Amino acid sequence: MTATQKQARAKGSKAEVSYELLRSRILDGTYGPGYRLVLSQLARETGVSTIPLREALRRLQSDGLVEVVRNIGARVAVFDAAQVEHSLQVLARLEGYATAICAPHMTAGHIERSRKINARMTKALEDFDPASFTALNREFHFSIYEHCPDRHLVSLLEAEWARLDHMRRSTFTYVPGRARRSVTEHERMLELIETGATTQEIEQVACAHKIATADALHQAHGAPRTG
Repeated sequence: MTATQKQARAKGSKAEVSYELLRSRILDGTYGPGYRLVLSQLARETGVSTIPLREALRRLQSDGLVEVVRNIGARVAVFDAAQVEHSLQVLARLEGYATAICAPHMTAGHIERSRKINARMTKALEDFDPASFTALNREFHFSIYEHCPDRHLVSLLEAEWARLDHMRRSTFTYVPGRARRSVTEHERMLELIETGATTQEIEQVACAHKIATADALHQAHGAPRTG
């Protein structure tokens, strides 16, 4: 490997590390919505030079987690209820299709594993903690998506879930009544997969599951419809 190649590899590695570090701090709430991302300050905090940090910010902007505002600069993206609703509508279509194409690849053991996660969600309703419930909800859905033959689709799902994790630390904080219905809808999806329902029916039910969450948020906030 030439010296130039080594330098390029090192630069790429630092940019990747910077990206993962900043992304994790955004998603865990360390850098909340509206937080200014000043390169010199970030360099002092992370010990990384501004060049890889600048590249990381560009990637985060492409992910929708960072926005550049005139006279302000880069900051953690700020979202409103209407944007969350719109993202849920998009995610509904992706999840409907993904669940349908995962179904034929799920064995009885896979279905049982997903069912056990859903049972933990039911148990969590007794002493309701929205953040924990949301984490279990993600675990449930990705216990299905891990069987998806289309890895690009899984990447899209992960990106959209990450955006929503940032927009709303927990959807169920804002619509707590949605939690119990969500668990019931999960069981319905598993029943359809287990009994070999058509891909059209599975897709329709899985899509409607996420749209119901978007509708609940819409009703809770009275936000204008988008799209």
